[in-house]
Formats: sequence, structure tokens, C-alpha cells
Amino acid sequence: MAYKHSKGWYVAQLRERGIKNHPVELKKLQHYRTHVLRNLYFRLTKAE
Repeated sequence: MAYKHSKGWYVAQLRERGIKNHPVELKKLQHYRTHVLRNLYFRLTKAE
């Protein structure tokens, strides 16, 4: 398990919600920096 709010944690949380690729650029999540993943995660959780 990754540390909370680390890059690995954000990737795991997004994968649990069914997101494996970036919605716009369609690249794997592992290729993005932490701030991009954090923003994507917060946009997703804010919409719920």
C-alpha cells in the first residue's frame, strides 16, 4: 500500500473507481505527475 496522498495512492484510488487512462489524453495514469493525478482525483470525488 502506498502512502496516503502519494502518486501511487492516487493511481490506486482512481483505478478503484474504474479510471485507468487519463480522460483527455488517453495515456496511462502512471505517466503523469502527482499534481495532475491529484487534480483528476478531486474533480472525480467532487462530482460524486
